Amino acid sequence: MSVPEYRVGLGHDRHRLVAGRPLVLGGLAIDSELGLDGHSDADVLLHAITDAILGAAGLGDIGEWFPNSDPQWAGTDSRVFLNAAIAAIKQRGWEIVNLDCTVHAERPKLSPYKKAIAAELALMLQISADRVNVKAKTGEKVGPVGRLEAMDADAVVLLTRSAAVH
Repeated sequence: MSVPEYRVGLGHDRHRLVAGRPLVLGGLAIDSELGLDGHSDADVLLHAITDAILGAAGLGDIGEWFPNSDPQWAGTDSRVFLNAAIAAIKQRGWEIVNLDCTVHAERPKLSPYKKAIAAELALMLQISADRVNVKAKTGEKVGPVGRLEAMDADAVVLLTRSAAVH
C-alpha cells in the first residue's frame, strides 16, 4: 500500500501602511484610505501564502525567488509570485490540500471582504472554496497593526503528493 506524503508550510508577511497606495489583499482591491507599501503591489496576504507554499515544498522563500532588490519585480502583481510557486510545486508532484490564513488589520474592517477573498484565493490555488479559510483580526489598537502602521498576514498550507511520485 502506498501512503501519500504530506507537508505543511507556514508563511508570514508584514508591510507598512501608507497614504497614496492602493490596498490589495488576496488579489482583490479593498476600499481604504491607506494602502500597503512595498516593492511589488505589496499584497501581504499573497506574499504570506506564497511563502507557505514554497516552504512546504522545501523551496525557500519569496525573497529568494523574487528579491525586492531586483528592479524587474517593481510594481508586480503578487499573483505572479503565487502562480510561480504553484507551478514549481506542481512540477514536483505536489498538490494543495487546503489553506488557512489570517490578515491582521486595524482598518479597514475586513469581515465584508473575507468570502470574496476566499473565493478569489480558491480560484488562484485551483482548489475548491471549502478548502480555503480567511480570517481577519484587529490589533486591538496595540502594536504596529493596532497603530495603523502596518498590516500582517499569516498562512498555513497543506500539500500532498502520492507515494508513486517520489
